Order: sequence, then C-alpha cells, then structure tokens
Amino acid sequence: MCGISGILNLGQGQAPSRSELAQMIQALQHRGPDGYGFYLDGPVGLAHARLSIIDLEGGDQPIHNEDRSIQVVFNGEIFNFLELRADLEKRGHRFYTRSDTEVIVHLYEEYGDDFVDHLIGQFAIALWDVRRQRLVLVRDRAGIRPLYYTVVNGRLYFASELKSLFTQSAIRRELDPVALGEVFTFWCPLEPHSLFRDLRSLPPGQRMVVEHGKPDIDRYWDWDFSPGQIDNRRSVEDWAEELRELMIDAVRLRLRSDVPVGAYLSGGLDSSVITSLIHNFTDTALRTFSIGFEDDEFDESVFQKELVKYLDTDHTHVTCTREDIGRIFPRVIWHTESTILRTAPAPLMLLSRHVRESGYKVVLTGEGADEVFGGYDIFKEAKIRRFCHRIPDSKLRPQILKRLYPYLKYSPASGGAFGRQFFEQGMEYIDEPFFSHVPRWTTTQRSWKFFSRDMKAAVSGKVGFESIRPLLPPGIRSWQPLNRDQYVENHTLLSGYLLNSQGDRMAMANSIEGRFPFLDHRVMEFAARIPPRYKIRVLNEKYLLKQSMAGLIPESIRQRNKQPYRAPDSQSFFQDGKAADWVMDLLSEAELRKAGYFHPMAVEKLLKKCATGRVIGFSDNMAFVGILSTMLLDKMFVQGYSSEAFT
Repeated sequence: MCGISGILNLGQGQAPSRSELAQMIQALQHRGPDGYGFYLDGPVGLAHARLSIIDLEGGDQPIHNEDRSIQVVFNGEIFNFLELRADLEKRGHRFYTRSDTEVIVHLYEEYGDDFVDHLIGQFAIALWDVRRQRLVLVRDRAGIRPLYYTVVNGRLYFASELKSLFTQSAIRRELDPVALGEVFTFWCPLEPHSLFRDLRSLPPGQRMVVEHGKPDIDRYWDWDFSPGQIDNRRSVEDWAEELRELMIDAVRLRLRSDVPVGAYLSGGLDSSVITSLIHNFTDTALRTFSIGFEDDEFDESVFQKELVKYLDTDHTHVTCTREDIGRIFPRVIWHTESTILRTAPAPLMLLSRHVRESGYKVVLTGEGADEVFGGYDIFKEAKIRRFCHRIPDSKLRPQILKRLYPYLKYSPASGGAFGRQFFEQGMEYIDEPFFSHVPRWTTTQRSWKFFSRDMKAAVSGKVGFESIRPLLPPGIRSWQPLNRDQYVENHTLLSGYLLNSQGDRMAMANSIEGRFPFLDHRVMEFAARIPPRYKIRVLNEKYLLKQSMAGLIPESIRQRNKQPYRAPDSQSFFQDGKAADWVMDLLSEAELRKAGYFHPMAVEKLLKKCATGRVIGFSDNMAFVGILSTMLLDKMFVQGYSSEAFT
C-alpha cells in the first residue's frame, strides 16, 4: 500500500518539476514511509511513496516495461498477480521484479485500457504511455483506494489524498458549500465531489484517459442487479456451497504478502467469517486485533473473547475510552479530509496504531459484507415500510417493529407514536429507487437548522434527495427493491464514508494496509445474482452468508443479530459538563462567524445541551460531530493550522 501523486501539462501549462513532485509526495509519507520514487518525462511527472509489502527489495516504483515505454505508479495490491504473471510470461513478457505492480505495465501492453478487467485487487493506478503521450488513471471497482484530481492553469494534478494537492500554491483551499450540504444529507459528498471546491474524486469503477490534452472519463465496472442477473432456480444449499468456496479463495489471495498479515476481529459475523476461513482453510498463523469500549452500549468484547477462544488466536485487545476519542479527533479529521457525522473512525485509528506497534503492516477486515449480502437495518427498515404501505392495518406491524434495533438504548421502534412517525416518513417516495434511504437522509438533514443564513442560501435548491439521481443507472426501477437499496448504499455510504473516512484513512494514518475479501469483485458479482429472499429471510439479515458458515463459527455468533459498529459521539468531548479548551475555542461565536458555515446562537444552544448530557438522539449527536469536524477542517486545510494545534 502506498501513496501516489503527479502532474500532467495539458498543453497550456508548465512542465512539472522534481521539487513540485517532492512536495506532493512528502505530504503522503504516512501512506508510504519506506521510500520515495519519481519519474519525469516532458509533460508528465509521477511520484510514489512506498509501503513495502510485496518484493521488499525490488519493488520500488515507478515500475516500467522492458523498453521503459510504459511507466506506472500504483497505490494498492493486485492479489492475482502470480496467475497474471505466469500467463504474461507465456505470452513473451519479461519481468525484472517480483512485485505485483509489474503485471500492470505488461497487461497494458497486451490489452490496452482494458488491462483493468483482468485485475483482482484494490487500487489507484497512474500509467504513462511514453510513445502515445497519454495518461491513464484508474480506481478500483468498490472505491477502496482514493484518487483525487483537479485542473488548474492548464495542468492536471492528481494524488491519493487532498493534502498532497494542497502543497501546490496554484490550488485553492476552499470548502464547497454544496458538498458540505451533501455530507449533512447523505453522510458524504456525492462523487465526483470532494468537500473542497473544484477538487474531484475519481469515482469507483471509473477510468480517466488523458490524450492530446483532453481528459475523458468512462465507467469500466458497476454493480449490476438487473433482473436478468438473478438466478431463482438454485437451492440455498447450492448457493451457500459456492459462496463458501468463493470466500475461501478471496481470503487466500489476500493473504499473499512478504510481511506478516493480521485480521480485525469485531465479534460480529463478518470478521468472524474472515478469521474462521483463515484458520480452517489456510496455513497462515492467525493474529487478530480488536477494539472495545468502556460503555456497554458499544462494547462487543464478550463476543470477541468467545471467538478468540474458539479459534485459539494470538490476540490483542484495545480498549477505547471517551477521552481517547476526544483527544485524537483532530488528527482523525486531518486524515479524513472531510466532515464526518460520527466518531466511529477514531477508535479504528487507535486500533491501527496498535497493529503497527505489534509489527504488522497488513490486516484483513470484514468490511463490505453488509452491503454485499444485505446486512444493514436500513434494508430491513425498507422491507417493513414497504410491507406497511401494502398492508397498513396489519396487526403484525407492532411486533415486526420491535424486532429492529435490539442493540439501541433509544430505539425509534419502541417509541409508540414517535416510532410510527419515523417509519411512515417518506412514503411519498415509495416508488423511488432511493426510498429506503429517505428516513436516514431526513434525520441527517435536520442538521441544516444549524447552518448560517449564507450556507442555507448556498445549498437551497442545489442539494436534496433528487441529487442522487445522476448516480443511478437507467434501469434501476426494474430491479427488485432490496437490490435498489443495496445500489444506493454502495454508491453513497460505502465508498464515500466507510471505505474512505473509516477505512483507508484510519489504517493509512498508521501505515497499515487494510484488505477486504467481501469486496472482491467476484464476490460482489456473485452476490448480485442471489435472489433477495436468500439475503434477508423475513428479517434474518445475511441469511445466505450465515448458511455458508454453518459448523465453522460458534452458533451464538452465526445466529447473532447484527450490531453495527458504533462509538460514543458528543459525550467524548465533555468531562464533568465541560468541553476541552480547543472545542470551546473552535465553537466560539468569533470562530463560527469567521468561518461562516454555522449560526453561532444555534451552535451555542447545542453546546449547552451536550454539556448537560441531554443529547441522546441521532440528530443532535450527528450535528455536533459534523459541526466540530467541519470547523477543524476549516482551521487545518483552509486556514493552514497543524492538527497538533488542537491539544
């Protein structure tokens, strides 16, 4: 895992210099602390910061083909590189390293821009074709690895993180009000937006080709849930057997490394699947890591201990306190480079630090299983709401609602009239592809009441539920409801928040590479063919995944209700009713007015509510964390303060 950056003169700008590239790549040292590499050729400059995992001695980038006419820098891993290399060597290609990166240049020689179709991996790739003077930028199918770009003064700049772009004086630092409004609706900017004006994210499964000074972007892969893909003829047992074999192979490939590989263990089904497959079907020594909390509401340690004992793993457990979250939050935002609405990334940053201190660079995680196999409450919510719409007088309705959110201290399903109001909201969108997400977006958008008058004017008419439409494929209305719900989730929360702010950034903050077997595109394509009734059986989420793991994990974990990973939010910033000094300074009337995003009096009322412990609902907690993280972003990236200033 690494960091990449580069500059391309589109014809009207200056050729890139080594000093510019050095500035850009040094900002990404945390992604690649093991060395830098550079390539300069007329209009193009490429830079690479390396985290050495495959071919420790010979895998330095940029990597080239036999005659050096193709050059590549690459952030990620190609897990099927051994198979690809063997095939390419049969076709006459000669290799000079043992690295996975080198297969990219030879695949490009063989297949042109379609080389990406042959890759099983997670990647952001920048490839320069010397003869044709063309640049190819590619991002992996699920959006595991980030890639940002902008065009300024006739030059294309690109990098793994925005802070790399900000080393260049020509690139302005200004938050985009529309993107901020999107975060306070959808939890993330809608791609290709980043949170900063004129800076773009290359969306998952897309490829940019720049030739003759003109960038052209196309989609090479997408989730396809069209009705013709669904196979209704097979039995559950048949599906489960194929899934188990496919997951074994996905895990096996992701254990390829020249350094030790560990695994995260949450105590839930998804990480238990990964660790059990490692234990039962590979020769890899099982080293596991978990995070726990002092608060019982968030802690899953009892289930973690059960699986550790069951698999007899070499295990490290880290306990995260509220004080830990408040203390490291500024550094979290320095790495997310985006507003976040929950503190959940912070404990993961602590966990990745302990992984690194334990001598590991690579961990496998269970991220993606809920999106791929139907594990989220939002999918069950939508199923219940559609049922209630069809049969509004059903006597089963109260009993069904009570089965949701057993892990929540304050559940909307247990609130009588409030619960009915919650589940009935958004029924006017019943025929829309994004119907499932309306309650979440409505709850999140209540934070707009804290926006300043100027912010409200900036987002009015420009951000709303309809903003999601450009991300949806033309035929989505013909899909089955659960599949529509999955698509919307995968193209918003998964790639825009979970894999970015909570995944890539928190691991790479400590130079750790996360690997995601459930997001192997073969697994994703397999899951798209599964009938929805095998994903959620009545209200039993991830039913097929559970069936595939019978006998491999403890029944108490296999049949356990889904408990989403959560962490203490606003309470992490207050002790005995008093906020940390940096929090009070940041949310002072003077700072709020200077930044201009939020209404000072409204924020003051929220601050007092948090201090007295009266913030218990989702809306106020999200608003507080979102306001605080936005103000940190403004201070660090717009005004230029260091994250160390907030201690």
